[in-house]
Formats: sequence, structure tokens, C-alpha cells
Amino acid sequence: MQKLKPSKVTLALLASGFAAMSAPMFAAAQDAENKAQQDVEVIEVKGFRRSLVESINAKRFSTSVVETISAEDIGKLPDSSIAESLSRLPGLATQRLDGRASKISIRGFGENESGTTLNGREQVSISDNRGAEFDLYPSEIMSGVTVYKTPDASIEGEGIAGTVNLQTIKPLDQDGRIIQVNGVIEKTSFEKLNPDGENKGHKATFFYLDKFADDTIGVAFALNTMSSPNQEKRWNAWGYPEFEQDGKKYSILGGAKPYVRSSELERDSMMFVLEAAPRDDVRMTFDALYVDFLDKQRLRGIEIPFAWGQGTVSANSVDDASGFITSGTTTGQRVVVRNDYNERDAEMKSLGFNTKWDVNEDLHLDFDVSYSKVERKIIGIESYAGTGRGDSRGEADTLTYTFDGGNTGAKFDHNLNYSDYDLIQLGGPLSWGWSGPLNDAYGVKGTEFENQLQDGFINTPEVDDELKSLKFAATQAIENDFISAVSAGISYRDREKAKLSEGYFLTLSSFSYPSNTGMMVVPEQYRLGNADLDFIGMGQMVAYDVNALIRDGYYYGLKESKNDTSHKIRSWTVREQVTSLFVKADIDTEFADMPLSGNVGLRYVRSEQSSQGNATSINEKGEVVVASTDISHDYSHLLPSLNLTLKLDDDQTLRFGAAKTISRARLDDMNASFGATYNEKPDENGYYWVISGGNAKLEPKEAFGLDLTYENYFSSEGYFAVALFHKDISNWPFDDSYEVDMTGVANPKDGEIPPYSNGIANGKVNGSEGTLWGYELSGTLPLNVFSESLDGFGIIASYTGVKSDLKSPEGFEYKLPGLSESISTFTFYYENHGFSARASMRKRDDFKGDINGIGYKAVQVDIMGETIWDAQIGYDFGEGGFKDLEGLSVFLQGYNLTEEPFTTLSGDNALQVRDYQDYGRNYSLGFAYKF
Repeated sequence: MQKLKPSKVTLALLASGFAAMSAPMFAAAQDAENKAQQDVEVIEVKGFRRSLVESINAKRFSTSVVETISAEDIGKLPDSSIAESLSRLPGLATQRLDGRASKISIRGFGENESGTTLNGREQVSISDNRGAEFDLYPSEIMSGVTVYKTPDASIEGEGIAGTVNLQTIKPLDQDGRIIQVNGVIEKTSFEKLNPDGENKGHKATFFYLDKFADDTIGVAFALNTMSSPNQEKRWNAWGYPEFEQDGKKYSILGGAKPYVRSSELERDSMMFVLEAAPRDDVRMTFDALYVDFLDKQRLRGIEIPFAWGQGTVSANSVDDASGFITSGTTTGQRVVVRNDYNERDAEMKSLGFNTKWDVNEDLHLDFDVSYSKVERKIIGIESYAGTGRGDSRGEADTLTYTFDGGNTGAKFDHNLNYSDYDLIQLGGPLSWGWSGPLNDAYGVKGTEFENQLQDGFINTPEVDDELKSLKFAATQAIENDFISAVSAGISYRDREKAKLSEGYFLTLSSFSYPSNTGMMVVPEQYRLGNADLDFIGMGQMVAYDVNALIRDGYYYGLKESKNDTSHKIRSWTVREQVTSLFVKADIDTEFADMPLSGNVGLRYVRSEQSSQGNATSINEKGEVVVASTDISHDYSHLLPSLNLTLKLDDDQTLRFGAAKTISRARLDDMNASFGATYNEKPDENGYYWVISGGNAKLEPKEAFGLDLTYENYFSSEGYFAVALFHKDISNWPFDDSYEVDMTGVANPKDGEIPPYSNGIANGKVNGSEGTLWGYELSGTLPLNVFSESLDGFGIIASYTGVKSDLKSPEGFEYKLPGLSESISTFTFYYENHGFSARASMRKRDDFKGDINGIGYKAVQVDIMGETIWDAQIGYDFGEGGFKDLEGLSVFLQGYNLTEEPFTTLSGDNALQVRDYQDYGRNYSLGFAYKF
């Protein structure tokens, strides 16, 4: 078989815009180019195949173990989102959030254990924690992505799983002026599930790049707008309590909240890059990214109490094997008809400036400064309707549930007509909202209407995340038989993230005791028709515009934080000031007459963290009382790293990596907000304070990792690799109790500093240990290695197996969030003569993941494994020989073609389905035109 070496084209690509993604990969590409002095065969490929060649070569010539994605062309990453593209990389898996791939796991570690950088700089996050939600970043204006599975000392991103680096384009590395427009229309396979929802959307991108002043100034500008629909039919269960039948105990449905959701993700993005090279030895780059993100959701459904309800419950059928009542009936039960609206609004700004100066041939200086900020606001509106106010008024129903086979949830039989606006009226049909301040506000305390005035609810959590960073580094070339260069640097970053939580009880503004205590018919002008709940057997239900009702004054709001401590506990500020020093030596030598390269380094990290929050309690009147808290902590880490690459021959490479890494604690665990009670008498252990909540002195999780990889590049378009990896994990946080010093903290009940400050706290504590290990098989097989007649056909595949044995302090098994024991990907593609087609599959086993719970608090649940198929066909008219249409290409994409659901469980029984979310399929039809 003929050996195909990297072509000058691919080496040039590596040394230009694509390789400019990071200093380590740029240096590796330059080194590879310098070594490739001999004439090699030039292989001309474009489109998707070109992106594969670029990605393979970036992996091949990197000094670390990496996976990369390259855009097929400007604004054309291989998928509709960065997360979708990342999910096809070996060892990576995504968790869907409302039908969209959003959160990334790397080799068994969840999104909070990996770092995310943009052009090498750490980024803020719109979530409550650190993990990036990649649907924030527009794939249309990114040039590539690199995932570092093994670090080196110079990389800024922190994470025991790895670092994901997003890259924007470098204008001076391009050939010349580029003007391009892209357009896409989208459609979901479901018709509109809500009368005011959307099942069609669009995307549009404008891109401009040019060079001026004898190619010493380069400018790139991209503008992207998107309105993307997503729909869902969801079964949601409250839980499954015990129920006695014929003297035996079974589990039964406690209650359910099935609904239909219609969402539109609106995102406007702008990217700007300005590069200047006033001299051959100086290059300056300014880049800016702005994203305006708005996710709107309309949700309508019926909340149905069952075993936890007011009705008389009986079992109809029992599955003895699982101990589960598969069908039951409740008589005399009232339900809550829900018309809800959620809005997640975020604005992100990211600015960076970098200067590289080649002082001479051997000394290179690098200066970088950056700023990023995100502001996120959530509005979660719940609106209730039913047949009468409270538990005992209005017509009750008889409802029967029957569970479907598999994990799809249940269907109901019912008697009432839930689409009847005269029957289903605005107001709280069950006695929710047990609030003393709410009762007092309407004068119903001690009356029959006490605790019956919650006609709806609004959650309004906000997050502000701000990050400033500064870095200076120097690289000195060395003439040595072992070391080719030494780099050293210092960096500083200051990050402050604040969360403010609040909620409001909604009560109809028409309510007045005792004159007007009833429900209210939905006014005609706010009626939207009906929403269809046939998928769970509930037929049609009333649909109305809750936003307009609130805007026009039909509801009054009262803060929940007046009598509920949870909002103050979920409100906090965390600040981290991190100073890092690093030194790294690039290795370039021989071992057993084989080239040996890589790097060895040491990174010192000094962290000063502080948190301001609330110590909360309830006084004798049932009111929330608050005392401010301010807790600081500091620590340091030494993080050694080693990367070795042994070239067995021109095509075969053996890699070894060893490194100590850290992942910082979750912000909702390490803040200074907690419930606090001061007792005048100590407990049996002598503690006066009892605390429950955040631990502001949590330190990072630590891991020492080993990686061994064999890579074989048998073709310019093909390779296969076998990897083994192992991580020793320590300092993992678990729930436990620990001593606290409350010196200077006032007793929330009276605002006075108490005489004793010692306390016992319940929360997260560092200390648990364990290991994670696994293997990875990956490869790309172009079928032209078998026959030239198969040129253009190819297969991309990977399989990752992961195990862990992390245990809690009590010795119980603990499953890492994000860990699927097996992950596999498969893509079959064809591209030639302008025509392209590919079908892709990604599969992962069961795992634990975070979803939004009550009050938008992150809740960890058991998520079932899934297999997702996507496909795409396209045509490039220029490559197809239509010269008059040079620059025009079209494509059709289909996502989730097998309608794979997102399913979570409430227990070990597969019938105890918590969530069953059916998103249907999504289709996109688009074009790109390059002038």
C-alpha cells in the first residue's frame, strides 16, 4: 500500500488560520512544517472531507491528546450547533436540554468538570454553575473547536475532564477577501402543539473578511440571527409512593404533570476580529463576541394528583414482577389546569486583545488581556385554572391511569371537559400557597379561604457572571539535544458570579374577601383556543395568554421570600482571584533512533475565594429574617504535566500523558448562603449554631491522570487510534457535617451578635477518593484505500468504555454525574463532485445529570441512555461543474430522525418514569453563497 504523507496543503492549513487556535497547536504545526521539506503528494479535497483532513492533521501534530473540529468553510461547522459537533468526537457525549444538545461530558465527567475557553481564554457561563451551555455559542461564526484530553502547563482552562477551546478566525491567515451569506429554514415534525407556538424557524449569517495595507491589517466580521423552534410532548410524574393492595405493598403513581411545550430560541450574535502586523515580528489581535440569547417556552398541561391527592384511590392492575400498580383509579379528584410561560434571557459580551512579539529568532513574547460578562434573567410563570377555588369547591373528576409499555409514562381516562371555558376558570383549584403573609395580605387568616390564594406563581432567578483575565508569557528557543524551547508565564483572573433568587405568589386581582372569593372566567380577548393533550388521553384543554393577563393587571404578586428561606439561601455572590505561574520545556530528541517530542511542565495556582451571602432563619411570627455573611478562603496547587510523543515511523505514533488537574467546586455548593439557627443552649456536642446550605471553604476536586495512546495515520484522510486512560480522584465533595466558626455573624432572629460562635454545618465537604478508568477506540476510514472507485465514501467511528469506583464517605457507591459506561459514535459519509451525504449516530448509556427542579434549582436525576440518528445531504454547484453558480451550495438536514425521547426515572423500576420527553424530528433546509 502506498504511504501518503501530509500534503503541503494540509501543513499550510495547520500553520495558518486553523492552527492559530492555540499556541501549543500552532507551535506543533510549525514544527511539522519545518520537518516536511521533502516533496509530498498534494491531495485536493474540499468541504466535509477537507474538514476531516484538517482535524486529523491537527490531532496528528499536536503535542497533547486532542480531538478537533474544523469548519468545512467559513460559517459551516459540520452540524447546526457546536454541541452537536462535539457529541460526535471520541469520548464525548451531550445531554439534551429541552430538546437541544447543550451540556458536554468528556470521558465520564460531566460539564462542571471541564473548562471552556474562547481563543484560549476562560469563559463565563449562563448556568448557575461553571459548566458551559454550548447552545449559547453560534456555530455559524466559529472556525473550529479543540478538546484537550491531556493538558500542558500553559493551558488556562481548568478541568479534570479536559478543556474545550472554541476558536474564531484569524483574518491575516486567509487568502483574501471573503463575503458570504448563509440562510436556513427549520421545521419540526410536530404541528403546532400550542396555538401560539411556532413549528417553523430560520437562521441567517453574513460574513465579511478582508485584508488591507499590504496585508498588514485584517478584518473579519460576522452577524448571525436565529429563531429556532422546538416542541415537546412531556410526561412528568411527581413520584411513586407505597400503596397497600391485598395486604401487599406496591408502588403507585403519586401524581403527574404532563404537558405540551412550544419553544423558540432567538439568538442574535456578532463577531468582530481585527488583526494588525505593523512589522514582521509583531502581530496584534483584537476579537469581540456579542450574543443576545432569548429562549421562550409556552407550556400547557394538567397537573393530576393521584395517590397524593384528595380522591379515593383503587388499584385496577398490578405487575407483581416489578411491584408496580400499572393501572389505578381516583374518584373525587380535582386537577390543576396549567398555562405556563418560561423565558430565559441572556446577554454575553467577550472581548480580548493579544500581542505576539518575536524579539529575535529565539525569543517570543505573548501578552493577552480579556474580559467577558454574561447577564441572565429567567421568568417562569405558572397560571392555574380549575372548577373551583380550594380543595372542596367545584366539580371533581374520576380519573384512571394506565401505564404504557416501556418508559413512555401513562394515559388517562377522564369525565370532565377541560376545554370548556365556562367550567375551567382562572384561580387556584387546590389549597397550595401555605403562606402567612399571603393570608394576612387578603385578610383570610382563620377563614375557610386560608391557604387557598395561590392562583399562580412566578420564579425570577437572575445570574451575573463577570471575568477579567491577564496573561504574559515568554518562549526562548534552545539549542539542545533534548529541549528545543522553554516557556514561562504568569496569568491572573478575577471572576465574580452572583445569583439573585426570588419568587412571587400570584393572586387574581379581582379576589376580595368576603365580597368576591370565587374563580374568574377567562376574558374572551385572552382566549387562544385549545391545546391538544391527546398524547396522554386528556383531550383538549383551555389555552389562554397568561403574559397578557399579567401585563394587564389581572394578577397581584407577593414575594415568597417573606416566609420562605429558600430564595435567600439560593442568593449569593462568589468571587475567585486566581494567580498562576507556569514553566514548560518543549522536548525534541530521539529515543531508540525514533523521534521523541512533547513537553514537561509545572503550573502553580494560587486561589483566593470569597463569598457573600445570607444566614436565614424564621422568627416567631413566621417571617424570614436574614443576617449577612462574608467568608473567605485561600489555597494553592502544584500541577505537574508531561506529554510525550514517540514517532514509531512516518505513520505510527505512541503518546503518553501524565498530569495532575483540578476542577473547582460547584458554585451552588461553595457559596456563603445557608439556613442558620442559633440555640441558647448547646447540643450534646457543645454546638450553639446549626447550619444547612453552602460551604464557602470548599476546595477543588483533584485528579492525577495517565493516558497512553497508539495512533496510526494510514492515509491522509484516515487513521485509527487506541487509547487507555486512568484517573486517581481525590477531594471529591460529599454531603457531610463539619464545624464552622460563626464569629461576627448576627443571630438572624434578633440581629444581635450572640456570645458563642461555634456551630455544626450540614453540606458539601471535600474528602472522598476513587478512580476512573477506561479505553477508547476511534478512527476514520476512507474507502478509497480499498479502491479508487470508492473515492469519496468513508466511515468515522468511535467507542469509549468508562468505569469508576468512587465511593461516599460511608462507603456507598457513587456514580459520577455525566458518566455513561459506554459511548459510541458512527458516521457514514460520501462527498465527491459537489454532492455530499452523511448519516450519523451517537449513543450513550444511562447516566446521572442535572435538570431544573422547583424554583429552577438544579436537581440530579437518573437519565436513560439514548441513540440519536441525524442525516444530511448537500450539493456544491461549483464543485459539481456549474461555474456560473460557483460559490453556491445547498443542504438538507434531519435531526433525531428516530424520535429518540429523553427519559428520566424516579427509582430502579423502569416503569417509574419521572420524565418522558418526545421532541419529534427537526429538519433544516439551507444554502451558503460565497461571493
